[in-house]
Amino acid sequence: MTLSRFSELTGISVVNLSVLKHSRAQAIRYSTLLLICDALGCEGGAASRGHEVADAGLDSLKRP
Repeated sequence: MTLSRFSELTGISVVNLSVLKHSRAQAIRYSTLLLICDALGCEGGAASRGHEVADAGLDSLKRP
């Protein structure tokens, strides 16, 4: 999945997704984490493991 497509699914800008993907973010809002989790189909307490969820999903994203 491309960053552009993931941006469309989550409503998070491509720039912000890129910052998260490349571990340049100093923090992540819980609401942002939930958007990512919803788009990736995470279940249960996955959102509480923040970096694991973000790392697992964003590693597979590629820029077009």
